[in-house]
Amino acid sequence: MNEHDLKDLRVEFDKFVNEGCTLDSQSGATRNTADKEEEEPVPQFVDALTTILLAPAHSGVYLSRLDIKRIAEAIDESIPIKERLKMVRSLFRHTTKKEYLEEAFGEINKHINGRILIYQELGEAFPASKFIFAEHTKKAEKTMKMLQQIIEDFEEIEPTSDPLAI
Repeated sequence: MNEHDLKDLRVEFDKFVNEGCTLDSQSGATRNTADKEEEEPVPQFVDALTTILLAPAHSGVYLSRLDIKRIAEAIDESIPIKERLKMVRSLFRHTTKKEYLEEAFGEINKHINGRILIYQELGEAFPASKFIFAEHTKKAEKTMKMLQQIIEDFEEIEPTSDPLAI
């Protein structure tokens, strides 16, 4: 390969990076729409949900990015793979219907139940550690009850002609 061709390629690449990939306000480049979406407010329950759901010490299970992506796909949502917190926030950002919550939490419960089955198998395979898995199972079941409580307490938001009307 000719060294001159590589230099031309490098110059072209640097030009592309400088023109298309900067976020400087001086250059006139706008921020990505995904960044703007992350700044949008989320329903109040989402912050509490992420605090509990994403911490295995609280929920008894670990939901990976892939798990969250699968949950989203199961309810016909498309979210990009990012940090787990941002993924959960974008999954529930525009929640206005109780039906949506029931579907999403149903899928989360399926994943949690899968972990509970794994804990039971591990508890049987390693009896000395059974109490540890029993504790995680207890936390996971408590998390599923919390999800059900969120569904019961959720009030649907109905659009009105007057946004200031209460």
